[in-house]
Amino acid sequence: MWQRIQTLYLFISTVLIALLFFCDKAEGVSFTGYFPYLVFIIVITLLNILALTTYRFRVFQMRTAVLSALVTIALQVWLAVDFFTFGKTDNFHITAVFPIAAVILDFLAARSIFADELMVQSASRLRSAKRRGKTDKNSKSAKS
Repeated sequence: MWQRIQTLYLFISTVLIALLFFCDKAEGVSFTGYFPYLVFIIVITLLNILALTTYRFRVFQMRTAVLSALVTIALQVWLAVDFFTFGKTDNFHITAVFPIAAVILDFLAARSIFADELMVQSASRLRSAKRRGKTDKNSKSAKS
């Protein structure tokens, strides 16, 4: 599990999103203080954990990582709207851009999972072709 690069991407993405539980968005304003942000963070964290632990089911893992990235984009858009709405009154912390890094890591993980799935399918085709080739040779020699 840990030897695959997509697992590291998903783990770092999960840690970045989980850090939002403990950090402030702006001076004195926490992410968990506003209920919709809290729901977004919980959903994204659960999706990332689900993607992290379903490494045996590559297609499901890839779809979960992409879904997590899309929900994270929605959170980041909402943060951007808040940023431009508040204007100069609040100074946002660097933690407000953690979702951007998480989105990038989720998409990199999904791309790596997709590459793994293509490699497994290719190897499966080669094995099945090799088995068919042996079967055809055995049936030809039995007919002779």
